[in-house]
Amino acid sequence: MTTMPALHTRLLPLLPLLALNPVLAQQADTTLSSCARIADAGQRLACYDRLAGADQAAAKASAATSMAASASANASTGAASGAVNPTAAAGSTPAVAQTDPEVEAALDLSPEKTRGFSLADHWELDQAHKRGVFNFRQHNVNYLMVTRTAHPNSEPYRPFRDLEDLTSDLSHNELVFQLGFKMKLVESAFKKPVDLWFGYTQNSFWQAGNHKASSPFRETNYQPELMAVTPLNFNILGMHASFLNLGLVHQSNGQAGSLSRSWNRTYAQVGLERGGWTVTGRVWKRINESSQDDDNPDIINYMGRGDLNVTYRNNGHDYSALIRRNFSTERGAVQLSWAFPLAGHIKGYAQYFSGYGQSMIDYNYYQNVVGVGLLGTF
Repeated sequence: MTTMPALHTRLLPLLPLLALNPVLAQQADTTLSSCARIADAGQRLACYDRLAGADQAAAKASAATSMAASASANASTGAASGAVNPTAAAGSTPAVAQTDPEVEAALDLSPEKTRGFSLADHWELDQAHKRGVFNFRQHNVNYLMVTRTAHPNSEPYRPFRDLEDLTSDLSHNELVFQLGFKMKLVESAFKKPVDLWFGYTQNSFWQAGNHKASSPFRETNYQPELMAVTPLNFNILGMHASFLNLGLVHQSNGQAGSLSRSWNRTYAQVGLERGGWTVTGRVWKRINESSQDDDNPDIINYMGRGDLNVTYRNNGHDYSALIRRNFSTERGAVQLSWAFPLAGHIKGYAQYFSGYGQSMIDYNYYQNVVGVGLLGTF
């Protein structure tokens, strides 16, 4: 017959488990009562043995689950503080791996990281790139360069040169610079994903070395514009369409009389990108003026009805091609440019232009121009 000390020895492992787990205790209490009603001592002891073994297994499983959760929490705390998790070191329960922010930055394949530019950032197309209103942003490229043209367009200035008894023609060399910016005026207009922008670009042609003619500014073009920009999100021709821009632009040279040139346009522009490639294309419609006020009624014949700008960026180098074409008159222009890193926000810049319309006064004059200089980014 089993003695009381032997029974207590077999039940001792059960008592702490029952104290620690109320659910197990409740279930065990019921089972203990069932075991106690067994008349045969051997069968009663076997009942107690089965109960103790089953409860220990359940308790061990519960403890293992709690230890795993604790180890995971410790691993997260240790990763943040630089401490070593002793549980993970002992190899009992592997902790959940936490991503190092530096590793995340190294693996960042967003356009800004891979090539330093994205249309989402340039036009603030999503919430991550929003900067609010009335902040100056880059619009068209800003540059200063020395140019040389094969055949300067002296004809528009000849009557004025005759009046001033100037005998010197225009110089083949000029200093040319372009400055501009854009600024968001309204964000999420009409509670829609549409931002309203104002842009301004000024392009000047300075006969700095033409001392006989008092080094005049031969031409300055002014171009203010209003733009409504909304994000796009679909693929076309193997590229991602990023934005649609509907704009209203005025361009003029600020002159009077026979030197005056100006026109107004509305346009629609779409921006595409993929990898290091960015493509923006526009089509425009001129806003007609009265015949007596129109200084250049045939400007569409030379400037066309739209343009295409293709840029490839790689390791800080920007290779761009701007193309305009009127297929009815077979006239247009091609501008090729290359910007390369120098220091900080300054890049070297080289440009080649061939065609009509490098400036407003030359909209109907064919030129070949090369230039080298500096380009600024901000």
